Amino acid sequence: MAGHSKWANIKHRKARQDAVKGKAWSKCSRAIIVAAKQGGGDPDSNLTLRYAIDEAKAANMPKDTIEKAIKKGSGEGQDANNYEEIRYEGYGPGGVAVIADCLTDNVNRTAPEMRKIFEKAGGNLGKPGAVSFGFSSKGVILIEASKATEDQLMEIALEAGAEDVAEVGGAWEITTEVADYMTVRQAIESAGIAVDSAELTMIPSTTVACDASAAAKVMRLVDALDDHDDVQKVHHNADIPDAVMAELG
Repeated sequence: MAGHSKWANIKHRKARQDAVKGKAWSKCSRAIIVAAKQGGGDPDSNLTLRYAIDEAKAANMPKDTIEKAIKKGSGEGQDANNYEEIRYEGYGPGGVAVIADCLTDNVNRTAPEMRKIFEKAGGNLGKPGAVSFGFSSKGVILIEASKATEDQLMEIALEAGAEDVAEVGGAWEITTEVADYMTVRQAIESAGIAVDSAELTMIPSTTVACDASAAAKVMRLVDALDDHDDVQKVHHNADIPDAVMAELG
């Protein structure tokens, strides 16, 4: 499995999110506003909104802040900005494929800023579709290995529709199709097993092996993209050893 979904990488990202909690909440709020605006404010009938709320809760976003964002997007609050979903694709150091999913209210501002971030990190921004063909949308659920046995998760997750259960550096990684993600997650939580990380993400079909030097350069690019206000998620196909990722953390 690619470095971006390994346990050490998840912990690295969560540590960064905790350090910039305000920015993380701002991004979650934007995702909720857009989802509510496009599909209504009821998460039971708007799956995209439900996913956005789950991610906001995972970032420890206060309930009242979540509710304000829903109201803003569904027209009950003050007028919401017209955000546009746009994906930027390119290559980072060492030929690593990188995708940045954005929500922006000004493409003319965001596009050159994305190009600058890629170039400053030693990469280059490509055309739409330049690298995304090598990724598939999946649900990925991570559970610390001490919280459940492989047999437990195999029985629960696979029966609920999961594609695979694998051990990755101290955690169980459950992979699902997007359509089965919520069902599998709910089955695991209903069994009393706490989930450490759960998200819809992009899984690469091939990976690029990175040594410590290359990994540091790639993660500088990933972190720079993560730091941009318009960027919601960053995906890449760098295969970074857990030991290297732990050092970078």
